[in-house]
Amino acid sequence: MTSLPVGDRPTDSIASAAPLVSRTVPLDPELGAALLALVPRAAAREVCSWVRRGEGVVGWGRAAGHTTSGPNRMSELESWWSGLVENAVVRDEVDRPGTGPIAFGSVSYAAHSPAGATLVVPEVVVGSRGGVAWLTTVGVESAPSVAAVPGTPQVVRQQPPEAPRDVAFADGALSPAQWAGTVREAVSRITAGALDKVVLARDLEVTTSAELDVRWLLQRLAERYDTTWVFAVDGLVGATPELLVRREKGLVTSRVLAGTIRRTGDDEHDLALAASLARSSKDLEEHEYAVRSVSDALAPHCSSMNVPEAPFVLHLSNVMHLATDVAGVLVDDTSSLALVESLHPSAAVCGTPTSEADAVIAELEHMDRGRYAGPVGWIDAGGDGEWGIALRCGAISQEDPSRVRLFAGCGIVAGSDPEEELAESSAKLVPMRDALAAPG
Repeated sequence: MTSLPVGDRPTDSIASAAPLVSRTVPLDPELGAALLALVPRAAAREVCSWVRRGEGVVGWGRAAGHTTSGPNRMSELESWWSGLVENAVVRDEVDRPGTGPIAFGSVSYAAHSPAGATLVVPEVVVGSRGGVAWLTTVGVESAPSVAAVPGTPQVVRQQPPEAPRDVAFADGALSPAQWAGTVREAVSRITAGALDKVVLARDLEVTTSAELDVRWLLQRLAERYDTTWVFAVDGLVGATPELLVRREKGLVTSRVLAGTIRRTGDDEHDLALAASLARSSKDLEEHEYAVRSVSDALAPHCSSMNVPEAPFVLHLSNVMHLATDVAGVLVDDTSSLALVESLHPSAAVCGTPTSEADAVIAELEHMDRGRYAGPVGWIDAGGDGEWGIALRCGAISQEDPSRVRLFAGCGIVAGSDPEEELAESSAKLVPMRDALAAPG
């Protein structure tokens, strides 16, 4: 049996004068139950993933792609995508969310970051949802493509991924002590009334002795954090617990997370910690800012919005978060990517007020976040899609794929303690640190 091909390395924009041809056919549900095991060994930039609890979509190769930057980067991506699918030839025998041509995307946190914003249309996508699995192949009429091959191309389980070797960690832009000092400075500015909340991030530099096999990271993250969305787009890899927005058949939903406490592994003690988190005035204040920013951004596009009065405690493997699920009925044809543009940056990754918090981030973090804390997800030809916030993640270097930067951030308010925030940031680095660790 033959594995499906992987595309060439992309440029800023890959397209063809000929229209894209997309073909979606049903797939054996047993194959769909092992999505990440189907991904072939490929360069990190050639692998795409959006998987949660065994369902979602994975892709590889590049049939088309576009990269841009600047304050209009998301609208420029949407314009490119709209033009591409408008002329596409689509043959969809499954007709479910995520079938037909889809693009995986990730967007820089800051408008002028060199990391930019990108959409990737894989040559091959395998999806699974609700017991239904499918295969989508994409190509162009003027060139040989798997989309033109008669019959259903075979999808097979791949060889197991290779573990990273000789993994070494080093401080990023700031040492832990320096970063705690930035938190102290932020608290003093908040106390003085300059702003209400700011989210401060830190990074770690990681080196290995060989090119990273992105499949290793994805499979480890999926095994240990199955309640998160395990993603990969253009070398950005992670497991986010935060759904920025889902648009599906006229319904819009968003999961807001803000307020965190580390788990101990003792179930009884963790229940007590969850109760204290739910009563914490500091964490409830931080959470309220985040929920308000999301509901205010969605309100112009929605009717019958449901914004719960109180959050619930979301239990993850290593931490617990205050969480609120916001929902509404879409009243216009705004696409999922356009909704993302209206939501970013939310108070969960920036602060309140936005402009003041953003200025503090630029001054105190001493680093470019790249695509960390930016939107990541996918969009289909009809504008539906799922987008999360790129948290618990790492960016694999395009110049040297044996290097990766890990990121974590914390919401800072008047009651924040620098040492506690440092401990929280360390807890948020655990998923990626563990995913990079050798087995045993």
